[in-house]
Amino acid sequence: MPHPSLPEDIPGAFQAAWNVHDMQALGGLFHADATFVNRFGHYVRGVEEIVAMHAPIHASIYSDSTLENELIDVVALGEDAAVTHFWSRLAAGVAHPAGPHVVDTLILAVLTRQAGAWRIKALENVTLTDPRTGKTVLRDRGAR
Repeated sequence: MPHPSLPEDIPGAFQAAWNVHDMQALGGLFHADATFVNRFGHYVRGVEEIVAMHAPIHASIYSDSTLENELIDVVALGEDAAVTHFWSRLAAGVAHPAGPHVVDTLILAVLTRQAGAWRIKALENVTLTDPRTGKTVLRDRGAR
C-alpha cells in the first residue's frame, strides 16, 4: 500500500489495512518509534509492538471484522505536523466470542511528514461509553 500523501488520507489507509487484515501494511502507517493506545488503554511503543498487539487478534477474534473510518478534522501544526480526529466503527463478525456486534470509537492521531509521506507518530483510540453506566454507546451517523 502506498504511503498517504495527505493527512486526511490516514483514516482511509488505516481502514484499508485493517479490512484486508494486513498488519504489516497497518504498521507501515506508523513511524518506527510511534506510540499506540488501544481502546482498552493498552499502551505500546514502536511499530513492532503495534503489529504484535494487532496480529494475534486479526488471526482470531477480528479475523472477519471490518472497520469503517470517517474523518472529523485535520488540524495543522505546521507544514509537516498535524492532528487528526476520526470516528471508527468496528464490526466484529462471528469469529468474536461475543458474536457479531459493532463498537464505535473516536481516534486521535498525531501525524508528521517525512520524505513526503505522512505517518502516525501517536494514536489513541477511545471507546464511546456512557460515563454514568459504562455502557457502550453507538453514535448516530453524521453526529459530531
